[in-house]
Amino acid sequence: MSDASGPIHHSAQSATAVAGKRAATPTVIRGRTESSTSVRNTTSSEHRARISVRVPRGPWLNTFESLTNRNFFLLWVGMLFLMAGAQMQMLAQSYLVYDITGSASVLGIINLGIAVPMLTVPLFGGVVADRFEKKTIIQVAQLVAGSLALLIGLAIDFEVIAWQHLLIASMVTGGLWAFMMPARQAIIPQIVGPEKTTNAMALTAAGMSGTTMAAPALAGGIYAFIGPWNVFYLIGALTLAAVVLTTFLPKTGSAGTSAGKTDVLRDIADGISHVWQRRILFVLLLMGLAATMLAMPFRFILPVFVVDIYRQGPDSMGLLVGLMGLGSMFGSLYVASMGQRYRGMGLIVASIMSGIGLVLIAALPVYCAAAGIMLLRGIGDSG
Repeated sequence: MSDASGPIHHSAQSATAVAGKRAATPTVIRGRTESSTSVRNTTSSEHRARISVRVPRGPWLNTFESLTNRNFFLLWVGMLFLMAGAQMQMLAQSYLVYDITGSASVLGIINLGIAVPMLTVPLFGGVVADRFEKKTIIQVAQLVAGSLALLIGLAIDFEVIAWQHLLIASMVTGGLWAFMMPARQAIIPQIVGPEKTTNAMALTAAGMSGTTMAAPALAGGIYAFIGPWNVFYLIGALTLAAVVLTTFLPKTGSAGTSAGKTDVLRDIADGISHVWQRRILFVLLLMGLAATMLAMPFRFILPVFVVDIYRQGPDSMGLLVGLMGLGSMFGSLYVASMGQRYRGMGLIVASIMSGIGLVLIAALPVYCAAAGIMLLRGIGDSG
């Protein structure tokens, strides 16, 4: 404060001194002699009018700065609805498959149906997002995903659901997300501008962590006390609400006609070459792939643990996944507060914590212990 107030105080003293010097000689205006008091008051008033006081913005205002952009606010709220529906569907669908079949193998096949498109199609999804209108891609994917969730709910409600239906739905959903997420990521800089992109991305990640914490617990409760079909009805409603919000976004356009003349496979090859030439990116991608391949399958087979080992229901499963989301949010906040120098070590520690969590879950077949371990696993997954 001393640095900011010093120049202003000095300027005020200078203005007073100037006013005093002017007051020593009476000023004649249109034949009148103006009093020294009038001159001093006028000079002081003019000086005060010229001083601009800058009010500093607090850190919390800067944290949510991107949300003051109307278009990003609509996109962000739509993302909350969409991610909440996705988290609810992941839990409800996994539990429903095991409830119908009682087979861990079928449960693995269903989740493989969504994992394969999510791992392979994004290579093309990013290129498509560059070439076509991003808003249209997002809207079509959201509309199909919401309609699909409503159809699953109707099939459960009328007792005609089969695990094959869920396999087809998983494959379609995985493909939709593989196109929708690159388009959503690419539209953010065009909406908020390059200077706010980092803030907008951080708010998006925070919102996703929040839905991971709350949505599974809500889905588990609805599944247990109201019925699984109502979970899918709610998923459809949330997704279609995201469609409505996205409708108000402006069109951002594509990369232009020059992009359309380039080869899609060539663009993908250039991206792979870019990662290969930058070994840090390559190592990070390998670590992310390893974590996905080794740690994520546990969440896919979690119904087996909940039903056969812990002897609990879908509400208890929702609580476990919610605790993992809570740990992930804490871990993300801690990683965000770390300096760049320690980010690499933090990534290694997080991977170790995730592995230790898996070992403890296998060694301690007790639900209460699993609840605490899931919190630890969430912190590890945040790396």
